[in-house]
Amino acid sequence: MYEAAFKNIDDTLWKDAGCSSELDYIEQTSWVLFLKYLDDFESEKETAALLNGQVYSRIVDGDFLWNNWAAPKKADGAIDYNVALTGDDLRDFANLKLFPHLASFKQTADNAKSINYKIGEIFSELRNKLQSGYALRDVINKVDELRFLSNEDKHELSSLYEDKIKNMGNAGRNGGEYYTPRPLIKSIVKVINPQIGETVYDSAVGSAGFLCEAYDFMRNSKELSAAEFETLQTETFYGKEKKSLAYVIGIMNMILHGVEAPNIVHTNTLAENLADIQQKDRVDVVLANPPFGGKERAEIQQNFPIKTSETAYLFLQHFIKIMKTGGRCGVVIKNTFLSNTDNASVALRKQLLEECNLLAVLDLPGGAFLGTGVKTVVLFFEKGKPTEKVWYYQLNVGRNMGKTNPLNERDLEDFIQSAATQAETDNSWLVDIADINTDTWDLTVNNPNRVEEVDNRTPQEIIAEIEQLDAQAAEALQAIKELL
Repeated sequence: MYEAAFKNIDDTLWKDAGCSSELDYIEQTSWVLFLKYLDDFESEKETAALLNGQVYSRIVDGDFLWNNWAAPKKADGAIDYNVALTGDDLRDFANLKLFPHLASFKQTADNAKSINYKIGEIFSELRNKLQSGYALRDVINKVDELRFLSNEDKHELSSLYEDKIKNMGNAGRNGGEYYTPRPLIKSIVKVINPQIGETVYDSAVGSAGFLCEAYDFMRNSKELSAAEFETLQTETFYGKEKKSLAYVIGIMNMILHGVEAPNIVHTNTLAENLADIQQKDRVDVVLANPPFGGKERAEIQQNFPIKTSETAYLFLQHFIKIMKTGGRCGVVIKNTFLSNTDNASVALRKQLLEECNLLAVLDLPGGAFLGTGVKTVVLFFEKGKPTEKVWYYQLNVGRNMGKTNPLNERDLEDFIQSAATQAETDNSWLVDIADINTDTWDLTVNNPNRVEEVDNRTPQEIIAEIEQLDAQAAEALQAIKELL
């Protein structure tokens, strides 16, 4: 049922002049989904309070209640179209009343962690792009059919929402920055192995894929007590995101995975001075795929001891600084970080190896990230002691990857098993840091177990072989002609 509803929503959005891409589709779906979720969430709270003889005060009420403006119902539960707004009336209500009202919550909220503040943040940043109020009515009607009341409902909705994020990532333009392949994220989480009671952080949160997978992993790690579940809900997962759309998608994605009020802050992490990070800010686990290839302004670079315009290198400094001693990190980064000879790259590799134990480097094939040919690696490290040996694993999936043949969990099974023992195989090996050049701190992936075949023929011998093959081809062609 839900899959059909999502498809119908996309069909409606596709026909509206205000929506032109997958990014628009997920943005517009997200704000309507969020309001329906919020109504179901508050209905549950209201019912629970009533059963306990208490009164629950709704965050969103009056004319802005879902059942007042979006889906007023008749006695039989069907939408009452004599009352429900549609056409220009509905579009104008959304644009001129609903969005301004909800945006005002940001000013009246007690703190940035409250659900009130997040409502205000979302509706300050987004806008209704649907130009037709009739199209908006169709979207609302489809979303009203969805239910957020059971774990099964949320699981199905989260899977469909993940598919939308994946489609957005495959759509080109800037979509790829929102989507890291889920099999890769799951594998990173398994290797890092976050535990109940630890804090998990992503300061370039995007669609919150790392935090969602970490939540699923920890939620299912054992039978949780009520206190442990509450800890997971409120005191475990933290994220920061600069871009408005990614912020909203991240919030919605975490909600659908079961985190009721995600601790995601809409801010530019790199605008924070590294020197201002205190012990109370530090975290146990960092999981991230920070944007790379960006160029940060000089004033942003002043917040970091190693000056560079490369966004990913600034994030890596942030990760090292914000981790507790003994904290663990799994981060995706461009493979050129391992070998670049510029001053910032050399200095950052030196810092990483001296301040942290670089446990493993996972070398990914070029097609791992759909829509890009960028080669990436995953760095796994622990803060607090210098690196002595680095374990490398070169992922070899034995096929060309693409949209119809993406990275899957089976591809990474051997890596996960081997990482536990740091086994040396045809695809994995150990490098002693005592053997690397301390002028360059070069960490290039160089598999010693694969011997490249060297062609020892002279140029004359190669030319002679080519001429021989040409002659054979000519003879074969002549024979075919004679047969015809």
